[in-house]
Amino acid sequence: MKKMISVKVAGNILLSSLALLAVFHVLVLLNVVPSTIVWGGQVAGSPTILLALELIALVVTLFFVDVVAAKLGYIQLGKFQKATKIGVWLIFAYLILNTVGNLAAHTSFESLIFAPITLFLALCALRLAIEP
Repeated sequence: MKKMISVKVAGNILLSSLALLAVFHVLVLLNVVPSTIVWGGQVAGSPTILLALELIALVVTLFFVDVVAAKLGYIQLGKFQKATKIGVWLIFAYLILNTVGNLAAHTSFESLIFAPITLFLALCALRLAIEP
């Protein structure tokens, strides 16, 4: 895998995608993007639950941005480098679980569009994680 894609490219793809994901979550919160295409379409009728889930997703996404930026050296964390390494492995695991969730979703948008994207991003996170 190390020969297929560089750490910098994988990390920058991940950062760009996470930034777009953060914008996507904001658009869902602003009702620009229909809530029926997120969370398996199961919280579309409950604005309070949708708000809570989207805010949590946004915070997690921004945390992931920080971890990836730190791994790439864009943010200097000093003695927290070990935590960054663990964080990248957690991002990889999260994205794999997210891919499984997208494949199991009741909406075809999630299973056909988001599942391949999250799988690709998981591979980018794996590339970062295996780098010393």
